[in-house]
Amino acid sequence: MNDGCTSQTSNANQSQEIISLEAEIPESLFGSMQGFLQSNPQWDQYQLVSSALASFLFQNGSSDSAVAQHYLNGLFSRSCDVAAS
Repeated sequence: MNDGCTSQTSNANQSQEIISLEAEIPESLFGSMQGFLQSNPQWDQYQLVSSALASFLFQNGSSDSAVAQHYLNGLFSRSCDVAAS
């Protein structure tokens, strides 16, 4: 059964430009990220980092509507993933 959750978030992501980002992070944080990704195959490292960045910016006062949209899309895609399980 398809409730439309995947297609809505996929369409929103397809219209956005993608920028490559390289960052150094603590090994322990990377290990936690890898553990999360292994436990949650519906996520990939790009979605995780993008969602984390949008969450940080939104929660710290970003007024950019694209940040708010990405933040909300992340919330709803996670809700859909949980509901589909």
